[in-house]
This record gives sequence, C-alpha cells and structure tokens, in this order.
Amino acid sequence: MLEVGAPAPEFTAKAYFPVEKRIGQISLSDYKNKWVIMTFHPGDFTFVCATDLEGFQAYYDKFKASNAEVLGISTDSVYSHKVWHETSPRVSKVTFPLVDDIKKELSSAYGFLNSYTGMTKRGTVIIDPAGKVQYISVFNDRLGKDVKHIYNAFKGLEYLFANKGTAEEFDIIPANWQEGGKPIKIKAPEDIGKL
Repeated sequence: MLEVGAPAPEFTAKAYFPVEKRIGQISLSDYKNKWVIMTFHPGDFTFVCATDLEGFQAYYDKFKASNAEVLGISTDSVYSHKVWHETSPRVSKVTFPLVDDIKKELSSAYGFLNSYTGMTKRGTVIIDPAGKVQYISVFNDRLGKDVKHIYNAFKGLEYLFANKGTAEEFDIIPANWQEGGKPIKIKAPEDIGKL
C-alpha cells in the first residue's frame, strides 16, 4: 500500500486535455519539480464525481498559482472523459487533464483500485516537487470531496516543504489551520508536553 513519504509511482497514460480539446500522452515526470494533486473518481457520467471535478476546477487557478497541477483520474477511457466533458454541465467547466486508467494500472499502483467494484476509489493524493507522496485520502463513493480542506492541506504541506527545519527545531501545522494561519514553532525537547 502507498504511504505518505514514499516516492510516487511513475506512470504514463493517455489523457484528455480540455483546453486544447485534444487527446495526448501524460506522465508524472512531465510535472517534475511541481506539486501534483491527483483526484481519483469512481466513474465518468456519475453524480458525485461530476461535483468533485467541478469543486477542483473552482480551486484550479489557486493550485496553479502555487506551482501545482491537478489531474482527474478514473478507470474510464480517454474517449469517455472527452464525451463526459462535452456533455456534462459541471464537467464541461474543467480545464485540467482527465487521465485514462482503463487498464487499471495507475489506480492499482496508487492503491486506489476498489477490489469489490473494479473501479477507482474516490480519493486524493498530493505529491510534492521532490516526487514524494505527502497526502492520501479515501472517501465513501457517495461522499463528495471537501476541496477547500484539500486546498488548505496542500497549502500547509507547501509551507512545510519550504520550511523543513531540523530534528530539534521545526514548524508544525495545527488542526483546523487555514491558509494564511500561523504554524506552531517547536523546539525539542523543551516544548514536549507544552501544547
């Protein structure tokens, strides 16, 4: 199973690029030195999935402004992604790549293949610019993603990536932190038990 801190599995797949209205090839290595937010959804032409993609689109400019790319992924074909984008009022707003995983290799590599349904689990993975997984979440198929929370988690991870600290002095992001909030500065061992 994929774990936080592990290197993100490399992949190459077909993708539909909505802005250019084209089908092409995509690889994780295309985004070297960038953040990558992978939003997995169970299936095209479904109800919650359309709202997830619409939710990520609402934050897409903010993600891009922070050197991040969003990728929508399911076990549907790139042709299904294209037609869904052309016909769904919500999905038609999407401007980020929609990745084909019809062979289920990508979902399997990231631990998002549902062994009961054979479809992709609903979830999110955040990969840092060094190519390491920093966030993994899995949702009930009928529960849409809280993209505001995911964006805040991303901003917290972005801060931690830029401010690594040392084993003795480091910053932490507290619970319920929001973008623009202050981290907590820790000095060990002096601060142990003080929070």
